[in-house]
Amino acid sequence: MGKKQKEREIDILEHELVPRHEVLSPEEAARVLEELGVKPTQLPYMLASDPVAVRIGARPGDIVKITRKSPTAGESVAYRYVVVG
Repeated sequence: MGKKQKEREIDILEHELVPRHEVLSPEEAARVLEELGVKPTQLPYMLASDPVAVRIGARPGDIVKITRKSPTAGESVAYRYVVVG
């Protein structure tokens, strides 16, 4: 990779339109699944090849917590199940 390309690289997690993503620990994931009363496969999917998943180190089988700013709720939380792809 050339010097000019390295200078143009940005951290996608720092972009204002990308909400906060975090991989849950197995304990946190189990608690969330129990709280929601669902199996992991019932959550919306996130591909392991998704640029944010790659950046945060999410692997198939992980659950990712996504926290967005919301004008009405203040904060909105969603969960994704990471799958191969």
